[in-house]
Amino acid sequence: MDTALLSQTAAAMLGAGKGLLAADESSATAERRFASIGVECTEANRRAYRNLLFSTAEIERFISGVILFDETIRQRADDGRPFADYLNARGIVPGIKVDGGAKDLALCRGEKVTEGLDGLRERLAGYFELGARFAKWRAVITIGDDLPTGACLAANAHALARYAALCQEASIVPIIEPEVLLDGGHTIERCEEVTEAALRATYEALAVFKVRVEYAILKASMVVSGKACARQAGVDEVAERTVRVLKRTVPAAQPGVVFLSGGQSDLAATAHLNAMASMPALPWVLSFSYSRALQNPALATWKGQAGNTRAAQDAFHHRARMNGLASRGKWTPEAEKRPA
Repeated sequence: MDTALLSQTAAAMLGAGKGLLAADESSATAERRFASIGVECTEANRRAYRNLLFSTAEIERFISGVILFDETIRQRADDGRPFADYLNARGIVPGIKVDGGAKDLALCRGEKVTEGLDGLRERLAGYFELGARFAKWRAVITIGDDLPTGACLAANAHALARYAALCQEASIVPIIEPEVLLDGGHTIERCEEVTEAALRATYEALAVFKVRVEYAILKASMVVSGKACARQAGVDEVAERTVRVLKRTVPAAQPGVVFLSGGQSDLAATAHLNAMASMPALPWVLSFSYSRALQNPALATWKGQAGNTRAAQDAFHHRARMNGLASRGKWTPEAEKRPA
């Protein structure tokens, strides 16, 4: 474990006014998104779209790192360089999704556990050689009438901790993502309760497996009302409850927390981040690690047509800039209307 490299990587990922682009969609996820704009989901089209995002002018001002998929880290930019080398040359840290996806958890109806630990040590060594300096593993926690169960929380916390230990052994910074899904009619109070339980289980497991939290980053869910809940909490309430949970569970030694958008609208994800980053005396950097909340406008503008590339890049640049402002608590609704 190269602690100097781990510290350097974490610091670069948490640069002021910057966040992460999650471009680690699996082929199946990419197919659904491409279908929404009527574009065939071929390897060539996926590469062209990712090249569009990564080559956007001045994006390094707002994007500190990019989470890649296995296919993507092996693809090349238009100039022939591997994407990892291309991003690194722009001062953007390449990362990699390493989990094998969420599978049904035995004897726990309606719950999932993320797989992918088998052979992970060897895969991490290979990804390091390809240029990845951080990794991501996503667990999913469902809120239901009797969910989550203790078994689900324990199984996913155990997997996240083993993954994180293997990453640090390989001198790769682990992003730890216990995502609490917003699907359902649960209240924000119930979401807060479950989010706290998931984070407590995760950090207990990290301690058991001797993971050094100063060389790890949490990718956290925001505490929000379920999508089908009659009362949708406002921005300030989401921020207050989310930060309260983090203060109760996340060690101050950890350098930062990046949020997932989790199906929120583009503007809601930005507004919620801004409200939290505006709070005083936080022990960690707060920023973003968004996929759809950064990419949606660009994808809808691109439509698979090369002639739309510049307009799509402008849309992507705008959302990245807005979230960069939000990570410093400097976003306003009026900023959405002002050009860069």
